[in-house]
Amino acid sequence: MKAFVGFIIASFFIINSCSTQEVTNHTLEDKTHQYTNNLIDETSPYLLQHAHNPVNWNAWNDETLQRAVDENKPIIISIGYSACHWCHVMEHESFEDPEVAKMMNENFIPIKIDREERPDIDQIYMNAIQLVKQSGGWPLNCIALPNGKPFFCGTYFRKDQWLKALKDVSSAYVNRHDEVVEYANKLTNGINQSELITIDQSEPIFEKQYLETAVNGWAQQFDLVEGGNNRAPKFPMPNNYQFLLRYYHLTKDESILKHVNLSLTKMALGGIYDQVGGGFARYSTDIIWKAPHFEKMLYDNAQLVSLYSEAYVLTKNPLYKEVITGTLEFIEREMTSPEGAFYSALDADSEGEEGKYYVWKKDELKSILGDDYNLFAKYYNIQGKALWEHGNNILLRDVIDEEFAKKEKIELEELQSFIRKKNDELLEIREKRIHPGLDDKCLTSWNSLMLRGYVDAYTALGDEDYLEAAIKNADYIIKNQIQKNGSINHSFKAGRSTINGYLEDYSFTIEAFIALYEATFDEKWLEHAQLLMDHAVTHFFDSNSGMFFFTSDLDKKLIARKMEVNDNVIPASCSSMAKSLYLLGLLLDKNDYLDKSTQMLNNIKKDMPRYVSGYSNWGILMINRILPFYEITIVGNDFNDKRKEINQQYIPNKILMGSKRESNLPLLVNKYQKGSTMIYVCLNKTCKMPTEEVNKAFSLMK
Repeated sequence: MKAFVGFIIASFFIINSCSTQEVTNHTLEDKTHQYTNNLIDETSPYLLQHAHNPVNWNAWNDETLQRAVDENKPIIISIGYSACHWCHVMEHESFEDPEVAKMMNENFIPIKIDREERPDIDQIYMNAIQLVKQSGGWPLNCIALPNGKPFFCGTYFRKDQWLKALKDVSSAYVNRHDEVVEYANKLTNGINQSELITIDQSEPIFEKQYLETAVNGWAQQFDLVEGGNNRAPKFPMPNNYQFLLRYYHLTKDESILKHVNLSLTKMALGGIYDQVGGGFARYSTDIIWKAPHFEKMLYDNAQLVSLYSEAYVLTKNPLYKEVITGTLEFIEREMTSPEGAFYSALDADSEGEEGKYYVWKKDELKSILGDDYNLFAKYYNIQGKALWEHGNNILLRDVIDEEFAKKEKIELEELQSFIRKKNDELLEIREKRIHPGLDDKCLTSWNSLMLRGYVDAYTALGDEDYLEAAIKNADYIIKNQIQKNGSINHSFKAGRSTINGYLEDYSFTIEAFIALYEATFDEKWLEHAQLLMDHAVTHFFDSNSGMFFFTSDLDKKLIARKMEVNDNVIPASCSSMAKSLYLLGLLLDKNDYLDKSTQMLNNIKKDMPRYVSGYSNWGILMINRILPFYEITIVGNDFNDKRKEINQQYIPNKILMGSKRESNLPLLVNKYQKGSTMIYVCLNKTCKMPTEEVNKAFSLMK
C-alpha cells in the first residue's frame, strides 16, 4: 500500500494551474469539424469548447456513469471553466492530440465538467487533491473508480506528463486493482470526514474582544504601502473589506479604516481596474495592482460595487463614486442580456494574446490623441509605471485627481472633463478591436450578487436607473429560475433553465431580495425570500450539525455531501444563509430563523481567530450580534424620502422596514398614524418614542 500511495503522491502536478480564475479567448469556429463528441448538446460555453476534441468527452450524467460500471473502466474527471487559461493550454496540448485521445478513449471514460455549472462535483474532487497535496487549482484532473471514488488527482499536465500518468494509472488499475480500490476508499472517507461541522451546545456568547484578537493577527499581513495583503498575487477579496468596514464601525480603530481606504484607492487607481471601460479584472499578478490577467468575472464586479457603495456612504470619497458608476456602465454595456440577466465572464485573451484588447502602445496613443497626448500620458503613466510587456501600456494612475490637478496647475473640473472625453475616444476605438470571448451563461447565484450590487449602488448614490436594473433582474430570476415547487435553478443559457440550485443560489438570492425589500418596501420581495428560505430549510438543512449542506436532498447523491463554510473570493453559502436567517428572523419575527442563525455562528466561532479573513462574512454576522442591531420602521406617505435620508448615514447595524399604510408585517402592525410619517427605532423588540424627524431618529441610535 505504501508503494502505491507513493506513486499517487508523486504523480500530482501543480504546474501552472489556475489557482485563481484565468481567462482565454477560445471560441468555436463555424466550420466542418473532424471530431464531434457528446458535449455538442450541452449549453455550457466551456463544455462546448471541447465538443470537437478527439477525446470522447461526456457530460456528468447517469448514462455515462453507468457505462463506466458496465465496461469496468476508471473515469477521468476533468474540471475547468471558460476563464481558465491553463485549462485551454492543456486542451490544446493534450485533449486535441489524437495520440492522447486514443489512450483516454480506450482505457477510460472521459468526463468534462464546467465547475461553474457543477460546483458540487468540483468541491469534492478539489477536496481530494487538497487532502493529498494541500493545494490545488484548475484544470483539475482526477481519475476515479467507476463509482466516482478518486484515486489519482492532478492539475495541469504537459502532454508527456499526461501520457505517462495515463499509462501508469491504467496499469495500476488493471494489475494492482485491490490496492487502487483500498486507496480510493480511504481517500473518499477522508473527503467525507474533512470540514465536518459539529454542533456547539455551549452558550452563544459573541464579544468584541473575540474579534479584536483575530483582526490584530490578520493586520500583521497588511501591505501598508500598496494596500491589500503583503504578497503577490493580490486579490480584491471584497467581503474581507466589508468586514473591516464593519469592524471599524464596531471599534472605531482608525488604522483599520486607513487600511481599507488605502486598499480601495490603490485598486481603483491600478491596472486591475479598467481605466477606460470600467470594471475590475480578477486579480493582480503583482503587489502594486498593476498587471492583471485581464479576465473580468461577474461575481468580482458585483461584490466590488457593493463594497465601494458601502465605503462611499461612510467616506463620501468621490473616487469610490467614480468606480461604482464606471463598473456599472461596464456591466450594462458588456455583461447584461436583453432579459436583464447578467453574463458570467469575459476572457483575458483576444486574438490569442493576453490583454491585447485592453493595452496601448505609445505610438498608437500619440496618433489618437495628438496634442493632448502629453497630459494624458502623465495622467496614466505611459511609458513609465504603465509600461508592461512588448511595448504595451496598462493604463493606471499614481494619485487621485485632486493631487494630479494641483500638481499640473489645472482646475479639477477641467481635468476630469478632459479625461472623460479622452477615455470615451479610446473606448470607441477599443470597441473596434476583436473582443475577448464572452461566457454568456447566467448563473443564479452570481446574478443575485450583481442584483445586490445594483441595490447597494442605488442606496449609496440614489440613481433610479440602478434600482430599475435590480428589479428587472429580480423579475428575470422569478420568471425563469424559480420553479413551481419552490426550488430555484442554477443556470440559464440559450432559453433553457437547468440544474437544480445549490445553497449559494438560495442564500445569495434571499440576501438580494431582502436588500431589494429594504430599497423599495415592496413586500413581495420578502414573500419570495421567505419561500426560498423555507425550501432551503426543508431540503438543505442538517439538524445534526445545525448547518446547511451545499446540495439539496432532491439531488442524486455523489460520493460525499459537503458543506461550504469558509469565505473566499465569494462568501460561503453557509455564512450567507446564516446572515439571511438573522435578517429574515427580525423582519418576519420568526424565532426559528433567529435560533438557526445563532447556532450556525456559534458552531463556527471557535475557528475564526486563527483565520478570520477566511471567515469574514461570519465576522459581519458576529458584529451584528455584538452591536445593538436597530430595527427601523418608517410608516406614512413620505417613507421613501425618509428612507433615502437615513441611508445616507453609515449605519450598517440596522434593518429597514416600512409602508405607506397599515401592514400585516409583525414590526409594522399598529404603527400607521394618519397624516404623519413616523419613524420607529426599535431594539430587541422594544421601540423608542416615534419621531417624524430623521435627525431625531439618528440620536435614538447613539
